[in-house]
Amino acid sequence: MHRTRGKVMGVAVALAATGLLAACGDNDSTASSTPSLTGTTTSAGQAPSSAAPAPDQDATPSAEVSAPPAAESPERPEPVPTDAVPPANTSTLGDKDKKFLDALAAKGITPSTPDIALSIGAYVCQGSAAGASDQDLMTFVSAMAGSDPSFDPAKMPVEQAGKIYLDTAKQTYCS
Repeated sequence: MHRTRGKVMGVAVALAATGLLAACGDNDSTASSTPSLTGTTTSAGQAPSSAAPAPDQDATPSAEVSAPPAAESPERPEPVPTDAVPPANTSTLGDKDKKFLDALAAKGITPSTPDIALSIGAYVCQGSAAGASDQDLMTFVSAMAGSDPSFDPAKMPVEQAGKIYLDTAKQTYCS
């Protein structure tokens, strides 16, 4: 008798919890309009004024509702040109770091900053030391190489850049 009552109570509590959680799952918290880029200005002691005009008290509601403007595709910012990146301070780099960067440059890879290449090299060395396969490393190395602002997919595929980073790091940086 006690087992049956316990099972029934457990099922009832589970159903109640499911019902409560489902009631909280309403997705009405998202914004329904696009914010405007005009700002409000305030002077000392004044509350900010609303950007939208106040509704007319004497106006009668209109049966016709205007449709929102057609959604335009947002502008995509231009990429930062590589000549706009300040030159890296290579005087603090060690011999191993310089050797790795020089080997990458010889194979056609010029990262926008040495930090990017050195972090990829460090990832390869750590992954290799941990016993990760080249295929496992290639996925992330290629992603990191492709995220470099100076990477140009027109010059070489991202997989090729990842392979160059992987091989060069194993040959020059991980020793």
